[in-house]
Amino acid sequence: MLESGGESAYVGRMLDKLLNSLFGSEKPDDLPDADARVALTALLVRIAKSDGQYDTTEQDQIREIVAERYDLTPELAQDLMFHAEELESQAPDTVRFTEAIKSAVPYEDRTEVVAAAWRVVLADGDRADEEDALMRLIAKFLGISDRDSHIARQKAAG
Repeated sequence: MLESGGESAYVGRMLDKLLNSLFGSEKPDDLPDADARVALTALLVRIAKSDGQYDTTEQDQIREIVAERYDLTPELAQDLMFHAEELESQAPDTVRFTEAIKSAVPYEDRTEVVAAAWRVVLADGDRADEEDALMRLIAKFLGISDRDSHIARQKAAG
């Protein structure tokens, strides 16, 4: 689990390691749990930013998702968001996020990842074409069918 108040040098090394793992020339290996958390959260950040808007509603939704998913305090969820935003800003390739998540998250949990992503898309009340297109790609790269993604979207809409 990520610790709040960690050293900036540690954060830098962690991000370098994670970036190399996700975006190096080789396919990503199975990620340690903390790295998988950062990768999943960074993917949610990327989805939120895909329509050119990254508002407080979307950020709050991401923090809520990761706090629920990983049983984090608000402070640790914010810390995870910080690391994920840093990773997302440096990461050139969405495909590698999904590959890393696919290898780190059991198949039965991947529809929950898609449902979480849909929660972020729907958080601001506006489904942009860019978000829909990215969601189709993410579901495909995670091995989730259009039908299961549609069910996940309905679940996310509540």
